[in-house]
Amino acid sequence: MLLAVALGGAVGASGRYLFAAQALRLMGPGFPWGTLGVNILGSFAMGVLVEMLALRFSVSPEMRVFLVTGLLGGFTTFSAFSLDVSLMIQKGELPLAALYVAGAVTGSILALFFGLWVSRMVFA
Repeated sequence: MLLAVALGGAVGASGRYLFAAQALRLMGPGFPWGTLGVNILGSFAMGVLVEMLALRFSVSPEMRVFLVTGLLGGFTTFSAFSLDVSLMIQKGELPLAALYVAGAVTGSILALFFGLWVSRMVFA
């Protein structure tokens, strides 16, 4: 299972790099178009893949983790976040989904700033 995730992650991360590099070349550095595009494309791909695997195709657990956790997780973890939120909404857990969105976005940004601060205090 770990090998399947690792191989998928390598492919996904390489795809993310190539996509972001192309977006930078085409759109310039003024806005993170590559990251935005990867997050939207990865979330769309997660929706298509999860439904295809649920409705049409029966694949091994190794292939499932290669595709979902590895490939799409390496391409963008935002797709996994989007899937979590959509599952909560589909189950009617709207307040929980809203809390998760607010917590994940706000918490991640705050954690990034805290990490920057810690690094500056330790290494500056």
